[in-house]
This record gives sequence, C-alpha cells and structure tokens, in this order.
Amino acid sequence: MDGHSPPRDQGDLFDRIRLIRNPTVGPITYLHLLERYQTAAAAIRALPGLAHRARRNPPLVPDLGEIERERAAITALGGRWLALGDPAYPVPLAAIADPPPILAALGDLSLLSKPALAIVGARNASAFGQRFAGSIARDIGSAGPAIVSGLARGIDSAAHEGTLASGTIAVLAGGIDIVYPPENERLQQAIAERGLLLAEMPLGLQPRALNFPRRN
Repeated sequence: MDGHSPPRDQGDLFDRIRLIRNPTVGPITYLHLLERYQTAAAAIRALPGLAHRARRNPPLVPDLGEIERERAAITALGGRWLALGDPAYPVPLAAIADPPPILAALGDLSLLSKPALAIVGARNASAFGQRFAGSIARDIGSAGPAIVSGLARGIDSAAHEGTLASGTIAVLAGGIDIVYPPENERLQQAIAERGLLLAEMPLGLQPRALNFPRRN
C-alpha cells in the first residue's frame, strides 16, 4: 500500500490523519512512511524508534479521541475529509510531488471534477484592479472552469465574488471553520453554500504566516 491508495476504512483514515498531524511528518515523509510500513498504524508504531535513532524528540501523535472529535465537528458543519486516494480528491493536486494527505472540504465537491484555473493577486489592489479581476474571473468561470483562489483581501476576494454563480473554490490557510480575513465572513459563508472551501489545516487553527506558502 502507498499514500495514493484510498483508506481501507474509517480506522485507517483516522490513523492517516494522526500520522500527518505529527509536526515532524510532512507530505513527502508521509508518503515514504506509508510506502515503507504499508499502513499508517504501522508507521505510527515505528515513529518512536525512528525518532530515537535520529536523536530527535519523541513524536507528538494526536490521540484517536482528538481525531474523532474533529470528525464530529466537521460533520456538524456539513463537511467531510478527503484523503489522498479518495475518488473525490482533486486529480491534479494528487499528481504533485507533495500533495496534502488530508483535506477538509465544505461545499460542492462536484467542482473538483471541473477544469480549474487559479486567479490570485495583491491584497492591496486598487478598486479598478479588483473590478477587472472580478470581470475576468466571471468571464472565465462562465466558460466552464472552476475559479480557485485563496480568499485573501483584494484580488482573491474579487475573483471569488465574480464566480459565485459559476463555481468557485477557496483554499484556506487555517481551519475550514475559521473566517479569515474577518471582513470576508459573508463571502466565506457564500462559498460554503454555493462553491467549495478546502483546508489542509485542522479545525480551529488560525492562519499563520508559515501556512500561507503551504496553502499556495
């Protein structure tokens, strides 16, 4: 089994989430561990020995109860997890060298099967620049592609606003339940209802500077 195979069951899904939530395990290490140990549960059992041999601190693996509580909270929001290997996981994202092993999704998953085009830009864009970006996004979106952006101030927000009707996907730098920036609360709610929100980070995590490049 490798990291691109779908989880076998809910227990395997939970173990995969526990594995990637270890601060020392990134997407590439995650793939290597699953290839070597075949299951996330076996990889988790191996982590203390690997850390000891590398003279690192013991691994910080979330307990199962923490993952179960997060699953209940995501379900209450109306969302779900997408694991790498899940049929609904976006195919182009799975093809990169370090795909996020787990995504939280809230909204219309059918948008992930459409061609996608990203529109991103300056947070402090002029009013004209935002109108122009919104117009371009609306024209492209009406031709079929889903417009993807980061729900930041300025150009990102304009692109989302312009494509609420045709289909827009917002990729968040924090938890899927966290509104950021605060002035985009209405827009983020509208995307959850009419488009799709995606987040790699756990529920409740506020966006941090180091997560924005990873989000991109």
